[in-house]
Amino acid sequence: MAVDELDTRILRLLLEQPRTSVREYARILGVARGTLQARLDRLERHGVITGTAPALSPAALGHPVLAFVHIEVTQGHLDEVGDALAAVPEIVEAFSITGGGDLLARVVARDNAHLEDVVQKLISMPGVVRTRTEVALRERVSHRMLPLVESIGRSARG
Repeated sequence: MAVDELDTRILRLLLEQPRTSVREYARILGVARGTLQARLDRLERHGVITGTAPALSPAALGHPVLAFVHIEVTQGHLDEVGDALAAVPEIVEAFSITGGGDLLARVVARDNAHLEDVVQKLISMPGVVRTRTEVALRERVSHRMLPLVESIGRSARG
């Protein structure tokens, strides 16, 4: 989907001021509320905007340990293992990948012992051959979308 300059301005506002009303966004952008709503609907319909849930901190929820677990799966069992991962609450994201392993899971835990318990649960899943765990020491770049949106906006103008 092509994102134009107004779309970029809308996305920037959504990222910078996520708790603002549609009416206020329209006022800030200097467009009619109907125009803004139509743009938001289009962005949602095309999958650009995928949700409106608040960002939560696993650390503030008592899970300060973050690890990335590479999971090697028996051939033909990727979907089954992927479905099983969804049942583990400490797995906050999981992806099929290329390279060293078949899946990459982002795992949060209360402490290192809890992380070991989660990894042992993964290892015992049918279809899992082996895991490799990397513990994150410090977040260097938080999850962000604004720089990408701004880059796309510059491309749309130029």
